[in-house]
Amino acid sequence: MKAFFSSSRFSQLAALILLLSLGLGVRLYDLTDLPLDFHPTRQMLSALKARGMYYQTLPHAPAEERNFAIQQWKIRAAIEPEIIERITAWTYAFTGEQIWVARIYSSSFWVIGAIFLFLLTRRLTSAAGALAAVAFYLFAPYAVTASRSFQPDPLMVMLIIIFWWAVSEWSEDPASYRWAILAGLVGGAAIYVKFVAAFFVIGGGLAAVAQQDYALKTLRKPQVYLMALLGILPGAAYVVYGVWIADYLGQQFGGRFMPALLLNPSYYLGWVGMLNLVIGSAALTLSLAGLFFFEEKPRRFALGLWTGYAFFGLYFNYHIASHDYYSLPLIPIAAVSLAPLAGYFFAQLAALTPKRIPRLAASGILLLGLFASLWNIRAEMKRTDYRPEAQMWAEIGKKIGDRRTAGLTQDYGSRLAYWGWKSLTSWQTYGDQVYHTDLRGAQNNFEQQFKSIAAKKDLFVVTDFEQLKRQPLLQEKLAEYPLFAEGDGYIIFDLTSTDFH
Repeated sequence: MKAFFSSSRFSQLAALILLLSLGLGVRLYDLTDLPLDFHPTRQMLSALKARGMYYQTLPHAPAEERNFAIQQWKIRAAIEPEIIERITAWTYAFTGEQIWVARIYSSSFWVIGAIFLFLLTRRLTSAAGALAAVAFYLFAPYAVTASRSFQPDPLMVMLIIIFWWAVSEWSEDPASYRWAILAGLVGGAAIYVKFVAAFFVIGGGLAAVAQQDYALKTLRKPQVYLMALLGILPGAAYVVYGVWIADYLGQQFGGRFMPALLLNPSYYLGWVGMLNLVIGSAALTLSLAGLFFFEEKPRRFALGLWTGYAFFGLYFNYHIASHDYYSLPLIPIAAVSLAPLAGYFFAQLAALTPKRIPRLAASGILLLGLFASLWNIRAEMKRTDYRPEAQMWAEIGKKIGDRRTAGLTQDYGSRLAYWGWKSLTSWQTYGDQVYHTDLRGAQNNFEQQFKSIAAKKDLFVVTDFEQLKRQPLLQEKLAEYPLFAEGDGYIIFDLTSTDFH
């Protein structure tokens, strides 16, 4: 059947370059806005770490600022290896401290992943289907926002996709050590960047084995064990060092799996809600339907990817239902599954538009839809300007001075630490209270908790007024204290006028 798109390599390459260029361009729009558009708590963690690393290389920087920056880096939780932070800090030596540097890196990682997604899906389906998969991967609204963020996830997703491509190539020649070594190294790098990648690497590896006619025989090949060894070593070394040697990582493995949630309908409804947010109900339905359009062996591979995601969601059952970016690797999985359905659609469209003018009209409609999507994404980015916040936090920092401070602020005080150069003891959010109640089965005594803080602090800063409304006990308690300062977006209470001191 005549393809809708020209089958020449030049036309495929031109279409791919166009998609990649637009994908990178839309991610670099509004480049210098503050990283508060997507999970700012996680982004500010990386920003503070990168700044501390950078200031460590500046022996002639003001001593107070240098010491504070390094301290904020050191006291922050060590969740994953600080790779993107170190790359960004290294770049600061050439650009100065510009947070948008990380946005360029993350966006580039995601776009590079699109190249290997194309290579993978073209092998599994067709060039037309592969281009459609790349378009979905690059221009899904959630993917655009998430892939610009200052966190390791875009790099992790890129490495996962490269692993899927490499292991798919290996499945064509299971006796090949070259592809086995490449797949093992890339898979190991993905797991090292973020340990949760193990579910998607293992899923992709087993999917490649399942493509073989004699899967059990393939599992006995030394190349499989070489891949497994290379994949396990980097992440295992980091975990061993972080948990048993340096003793800073053990706490990060707690609270991930709550068995009781498996019997709670709200967990599954929350998971569905995250799916709807990340890829949308229409894309979810079409990607699952796309599984039926694969040929037998490619279908096994796609099912393996979905199975890896399913086990991932069952294990991280609290976070999968409450943290949308935990489903970020689902975007390339859905893209792979959409490819055969898109290929079938374009083949049927080619049959319906055999003449040049109708085909050009159909192409124009598809391009119009793509540019309309890009325009909506651009408008969403332009809608909110976070830059004025930097001035507000700097103002709060000057008001606080050297006073001991607690507060209910966004991102646990990270914004104040970054732009105000001041630290505070953060009051728990309502969500944290619910989480710890679910995890430990007990609630903290409010009066005792507040007294333990007020006895040691001079000021209490409130900038997150939505959180304050959800905590009426705290709201009533703070009303007993006089105001120390007030401005646009913040209130500071004076705790020194009570009997606690």
